[in-house]
Amino acid sequence: MKQFLDKDFLLENDTAVKLYHDFAANMPIIDYHCHLSPKDIAEDRIFNNLTEAWLEGDHYKWRAMRANGVDESYITGNKPPKEKFLKWAETVPDTFRNPLFHWTHLELQRYFDITTILTPETAESIYKKASSKIKTKSYSCRALLQKMNVRMVGTTDDPADDLRYHKQLRDEQFSVKVLPTFRPDKLYAVEVPTAYLSYINKLSVLVNAPIERFEDLIAAAKMRVAYFHEVGGRISDHGLNQLYLDAYSVESASEIFEMLLKGEAINERQVEIFKMTMITELCKMYHAKGWVQQFHLGAIRNNNDRMMRTLGPDTGFDSIGDFSQISALSQFLNNLDASDQLTKTIVYNLNGADNEAFAAMMGNFNDGTIAGKMQFGSGWWFMDQKDGMEKQMNALSNMGLLSRFIGMLTDSRSFMSFPRHEYFRRILCNLIGKDVENGELPNDINWLGKHVQNISYHNAEAYFKF
Repeated sequence: MKQFLDKDFLLENDTAVKLYHDFAANMPIIDYHCHLSPKDIAEDRIFNNLTEAWLEGDHYKWRAMRANGVDESYITGNKPPKEKFLKWAETVPDTFRNPLFHWTHLELQRYFDITTILTPETAESIYKKASSKIKTKSYSCRALLQKMNVRMVGTTDDPADDLRYHKQLRDEQFSVKVLPTFRPDKLYAVEVPTAYLSYINKLSVLVNAPIERFEDLIAAAKMRVAYFHEVGGRISDHGLNQLYLDAYSVESASEIFEMLLKGEAINERQVEIFKMTMITELCKMYHAKGWVQQFHLGAIRNNNDRMMRTLGPDTGFDSIGDFSQISALSQFLNNLDASDQLTKTIVYNLNGADNEAFAAMMGNFNDGTIAGKMQFGSGWWFMDQKDGMEKQMNALSNMGLLSRFIGMLTDSRSFMSFPRHEYFRRILCNLIGKDVENGELPNDINWLGKHVQNISYHNAEAYFKF
């Protein structure tokens, strides 16, 4: 019987063990999409205790605590940090078979050398030991990135952000590249007109130009893309339920924008047209700059109205949607490709039932100009666990080239999440190892090890050109 979380964790045979330890384990990390705070990195924040570092903003843990009957005051409320941690410790044993059980203990091991299982009985000693370390300079935000051998972090940033912290880190020549990602969701969030118009006014002040027509909005967006590019940004990201069919029309978008400025109501179809037109025009800008564009599709957000009113968004009340995806994705990519304005693209799918369809669709727009130009992205959010990662990689292997895959990202708000890259690499090595043991792949360790290292690091390094 294997020991829990030993050195060969998730590695089921000798080939997997060799691939992981000899090839994957020591590869650096490119975390090209996350939600870490650039301010925390620039100011080199030092956490006061383990609760701040571990539970602050982590809605994965918050969902588990609520499911375990923990009162909200111990989750997002004003209970003391230690009491919140103790409630998390009560929850952890009940997360068995949830990826949180693995991640929790990986993080305790990798950051603090704590191999004890977190339970109510061990919570006090673990909290004391980990908190005593986390309060020191050697566990500051920058030190945590360096400790995990991170080479690049792609944060998620609004077009109106001044990017002061990214510039500070660049000017200081911090050893980890911290680069902005252009996340323009607010540029087309017209479903809430009052908030949208407020944002447009903010953008108008920022670019020092009136935004009175759709053409003005496009011009303002170009200015912000150029600014992000100047600061080092080379990636965009879009969070959407779905794309929409037959919804691209600059003429209609111009009329809709005029209606919004006049305070006139717009219908659901007009919302779709405006979104798709704005996104398509943005994608042309990315292509002109040679950027990578990302699309996170399939989340149904803010399902609990009562908790949305109480806590706001991104607090653990989002889920997997069952939207129609493929026809609109095809039309969208085809429209950009038709004018040769389709840049390198990563599409992430949240509903595992659509994996094969997404993987197959992305292959339609590889054109031989760039290896791996069109990426079926890593298992995302609810799918970034063992089963979800395996299914994503199996779909990609069957429909495309796993060898060109750019690998894992944390998509996290926590500086404690980087062992998820290790988790992914172990799962990858185990998949390949099983194929070798079954006679489905040649037993050529050096050849396979090279592919493991490419998927773990080198493919992303070449794809993003950081």
